[in-house]
Amino acid sequence: MTGETGTGKELVARAIHDWSAQRDMPLVRVNCAALPETLIEAELFGFVRGAFTGATANKKGRFSLADGGTIFLDEIGVVAMSVQAKLLRVLQEREFEPLGSEQTIKVDVRVIAATNRDLRQLASDGKFSEDLYYRLNVIPIAMPPLRDRREDVPPLVEHFVKRHASRAGKRIDGVAPEAMTLLSQSPWPGNVRELENTIERAVVLAPGAVIRPQDIVLVGLTGPVPGGLPSSNLRQNLDWTERETVRRALEQSHGSKKDAAEAMGISQRAFSYYLGKHRLD
Repeated sequence: MTGETGTGKELVARAIHDWSAQRDMPLVRVNCAALPETLIEAELFGFVRGAFTGATANKKGRFSLADGGTIFLDEIGVVAMSVQAKLLRVLQEREFEPLGSEQTIKVDVRVIAATNRDLRQLASDGKFSEDLYYRLNVIPIAMPPLRDRREDVPPLVEHFVKRHASRAGKRIDGVAPEAMTLLSQSPWPGNVRELENTIERAVVLAPGAVIRPQDIVLVGLTGPVPGGLPSSNLRQNLDWTERETVRRALEQSHGSKKDAAEAMGISQRAFSYYLGKHRLD
């Protein structure tokens, strides 16, 4: 699955799983960009006690956890060549060995891979396995940017309003027509992810049961922004700015906490604190 960052590739992966015969089995998501190169193999395939320093017990990998269901490999284009060879074997033979083990484990799992990179070009440049590229490209799905499928905005808005109203414990009956028009006409450079963040803010800030145009804060647009800052409350504005800074840094680093922390000029420990504070993934 290919597409710009934030186009909703994970939503599609979840839909594929939920509509499949394996809907009652696990759906395991792996953000490959967020895993250090030295740990990704252990995370995907697991390890046995003593496999390396610090391996004090056996641990199942993500493929074992997804057995019988679906594994979603997000940002597959950043995986090291050494791990790509093992991934190819899993796709072809449905088997692998955990780190430090001689025992072969067989799995029955659907693999959905996604990237915002041009894997064909990476393969041509020798930076991605051609065999793995062709093995992954069985049923290609291209995710166009949200600006090219504006008819998807209203149903996505309804979905996100229900999700975040439930999380916030608020009653939101709907979105005013003027607000829906504003949302449908916006360019959404951050795609579905930006739309969801906008709806989450609107749900939290809306004083009533209907989201109005003044409840919507469109970040990153030039010119007057409807609603301005979230509120006249200084603490709320500071919290909102803090959350947006963390979110943008994480998005621009393609999920790498280390790179996002460096971009913000803070330590990884501090960055993890802000992720937890603002409930960001």
